[in-house]
Amino acid sequence: MPITSLFRRYEEAREAVHVKSGAGVEIERAGTRAGHLYNLLGLLGSTASGVIMEPYMICLTDKSDVFPTFQHDGIELLYIFEGAVDYRHGDQTYALRPGDSLLFDADSPHGPEALIELPARFLSIICYPQ
Repeated sequence: MPITSLFRRYEEAREAVHVKSGAGVEIERAGTRAGHLYNLLGLLGSTASGVIMEPYMICLTDKSDVFPTFQHDGIELLYIFEGAVDYRHGDQTYALRPGDSLLFDADSPHGPEALIELPARFLSIICYPQ
């Protein structure tokens, strides 16, 4: 094996996205109509990994409604920073509090079923194949 083959991957350009605090792009998704605020924290185009990842900071306020019937492709991870939400996935409800996480198949109906303590702020990371 040639010694140069050990370093070949370091020569390939790879993308990175740096989003400064508070600079996430506010976007509209299905939950926007329910008062859910979405800030996209970065998005890479086509990558060698074959995976698309959408990281969002989501904020629920007293203007937000419950919406336990989201469905979309991929796997989703939630991580709760503040507030308290009872979150439904399929036929189960999870009491999510600061420091809690929930990983699930996003094709099953899911979303906040009860807003317990507001504002609620959490990270949502959705991953799916390109």
